[in-house]
Parts: sequence; structure tokens; C-alpha cells
Amino acid sequence: MNVKLNDNVLVISGKYAGKTGKVIATSPKSGTVTVEGVNIHKKAKKARKANEVSQITEIPAPLDASNVMVICPACGKAVRVKHSVVDGKKVRVCPKDGCGATLDSAYAGKAGKAAKKTEEPKKRVRKRAAKAETAETAAPENTEDKAE
Repeated sequence: MNVKLNDNVLVISGKYAGKTGKVIATSPKSGTVTVEGVNIHKKAKKARKANEVSQITEIPAPLDASNVMVICPACGKAVRVKHSVVDGKKVRVCPKDGCGATLDSAYAGKAGKAAKKTEEPKKRVRKRAAKAETAETAAPENTEDKAE
């Protein structure tokens, strides 16, 4: 299955053909994906306690994965997914007739990795260690004064 969680996809067949949305759930065993705002079904929810109210809720139902195409974030086109090896990992890529951009956000580019390293917070330093060092340096000075 070439569709992953949080991908933007275009529905290409069925009642919702032409609609786009974000993938909110995938099921590789059954070959289905759930797309936000597409294939909405109504379900009755019965009140289980005295203070609850019965209601009709709308939930997105799964679609077959073959009925959706991934939208490339770089060129904005619905594309078939091509696989390529980048840094020893197999990644999804926009095909040759497209822009050639990586569809997996983890391997989008080395510039993104450098930005993550600079954004990391500084490591915390224990204050106790600094106090202990000052106490140790102060103690020997006092003993020397007493010896003289």
C-alpha cells in the first residue's frame, strides 16, 4: 500500500471522486484508508447514562486504497508513487514525469535535518554539581589558613 498516514490524497473513483483530504487512518491488511471529510456515514449513538443524550454522529468510513492517489507536496499533482533508495532507505518519490520530490517527510531534504539540530534545546546542567565544586574549593583554603 503506497498511502501512509497524514498524506494528502485525491479520491479518483466512486461517489466522492475529485475530493481531496488528509488520511487519518490506514488498514494495510484490508487495504483501506480513511480520509478526512470523505465517505461520511451517520451512526446513532445511544445514551448509556441518565445524564447523557442520544445523538446521531457523523463518522468517516474507510475507502479502498486503490481509489485514492497521493498528492505531491512539491508540485501539487496527484501522482502514482515511485520507490527509490535515499541514504540506504527505501522512500516514496514523485515519478519521473513529475517533480522528483520525496513524498516521505523524514527524507524531504538535508536542509530540514540541519534545521532540526539547531532547534534542539540546550541540555540542562545540574546546579548541585556547581555548588559541590565551590564547597570543595572553599574547604581546602580554610585548612591552609589554619595550618599557617
